[in-house]
Amino acid sequence: MSNQYIKTNRTFTVIRKYGWLFTLLVAIGGLWEPKLGLLVILIMTGLIVTSFFTGRYWCGNFCPHGSLFDRLLLPISKNIKIPKFLKSKPMMIGFFGFFMFNFSRKIIKISKLWGSYAFLDKLGLIFANTYLMVLIIGGLLAIFTNPRTWCQFCPMGSLQKLSYTLGKTFDIPKKTEKKITISDKSKCYNCGKCSKVCPFQLTPHLEWSDKNQFDNINCIKCSTCIENCPAKILSLKTEEEAMKLKSL
Repeated sequence: MSNQYIKTNRTFTVIRKYGWLFTLLVAIGGLWEPKLGLLVILIMTGLIVTSFFTGRYWCGNFCPHGSLFDRLLLPISKNIKIPKFLKSKPMMIGFFGFFMFNFSRKIIKISKLWGSYAFLDKLGLIFANTYLMVLIIGGLLAIFTNPRTWCQFCPMGSLQKLSYTLGKTFDIPKKTEKKITISDKSKCYNCGKCSKVCPFQLTPHLEWSDKNQFDNINCIKCSTCIENCPAKILSLKTEEEAMKLKSL
């Protein structure tokens, strides 16, 4: 049976084309200059803040590892179906708990160095080693399964979903989040190409809401389905914009 998933360009901006350089800078360069790892704090801050307003938009548009997976590893990836257990809630919760426990343990261990020059080196090395771990494990998963396999249970992805859920309690993403939107369901070819090119192997064509939007919390708004839709009826819209489009 042939692979149902299609390899296609996923990098439409300069950041998505070259963001992988940041991954190598921190993961490899951090072994010689540990303070480079401190740059990851900016990444974590960025993804937590943006997800409060826009969900997992960071994953599809700014993530350095995402750039690495989509730009460098997609061409050599098997690009096969992501195993269900890696996408399961127990896997996400379990790995997030394991990651946070291990990360906290390391931070506590170096806390006695607080205020010293050595503390910054030790802290930076923790982040650099974490980036290196993702580079190795995520890279292997990308090559032998699917480029975005790691992203299914990535702790940073889980943090984004937590931040997004918090934002939704205040009804904030309703005005700020742009979701995949179909202008007219009747014009859909039902070809399923949006699912075949989706980095997360989601199924937009089967899950349109009554507002003609794709509400899946795991959608990373990467626009790959928009670029590849043969009917050219997909776009990124806020809920208000989608309702106006629907009324036309």
